[in-house]
Amino acid sequence: MAEDLFIDDTLSKEEKYQALLPQIEALVAGETDLIANLANVMAALKQTFGFFWVGVYLVKEDQLVLGPFQGPVACTRIPFSRGVCGACYTRRETIVVPDVEAFPGHIACSSASKSEIVVPVLKDGEVKMVLDVDSDRLNDFDAVDRKFLEQLMKLAENWF
Repeated sequence: MAEDLFIDDTLSKEEKYQALLPQIEALVAGETDLIANLANVMAALKQTFGFFWVGVYLVKEDQLVLGPFQGPVACTRIPFSRGVCGACYTRRETIVVPDVEAFPGHIACSSASKSEIVVPVLKDGEVKMVLDVDSDRLNDFDAVDRKFLEQLMKLAENWF
């Protein structure tokens, strides 16, 4: 049985990521089921950072399909040509959006979402899924989030 994560609330954002990553590595060590690992990782991110919404969209045929997440009800399917998740898939790079209202083609799954970061997971040069994190505050994501979420998603390459 997994133990609760221990991340001190007084730590800086960077220190929280530094403490969380080894705990996530231990949590998923030896587990081969993609959905089980993703579910635990999304819960760990939500528990540690209190993100408004955090989840993954898996590549299935010609679109992104909702996978494990934490937060309010979400869009189920996203075409590759739409929104921040679609742009992340198409560009094959992390996208940080300080104000989602200013992003052309943004899909408003929730009107409470104000800023967003989306990180692709690539295996053998192919996007397999994207990690989508939303905040209910403007400009809530920065280089620290980008660095550590990209590191975390490097782990996920091994789950495919």
